[in-house]
Amino acid sequence: MELRKLQKIVVDALEDIKAQDIEVINVTKLTSLFDRVIIASGSSNRQTRALANNVQEKVKEAGGEILSTEGEESGEWVLVDLGDIVVHLMQPAVREYYNLEELWSTTPARRGKLIAANEAAARE
Repeated sequence: MELRKLQKIVVDALEDIKAQDIEVINVTKLTSLFDRVIIASGSSNRQTRALANNVQEKVKEAGGEILSTEGEESGEWVLVDLGDIVVHLMQPAVREYYNLEELWSTTPARRGKLIAANEAAARE
């Protein structure tokens, strides 16, 4: 399935279940494993599981493939692997703690400089 079509299906599926703070990050220059990371928040375990379920249903209906799903048991952080797109559905506290947006939005060289600066500041 074409990447833009798959991305639209995922975002629409998330919006259907009222996902919060949906963010699409292009990671083609950071990794060759996948092209997009989509991160969204759900207000409860039940909602994150419902978001993951709706994404899977809509992708299957469109003829797409779900490679794997992780975290549905707890519902705090559910990952749906669609191959070219990896979807992270998290509760707000978990999302804030892991801060995946910063991890995937920053280039590796800049990330290294940020880590070095933080370590230097911590020593002072």
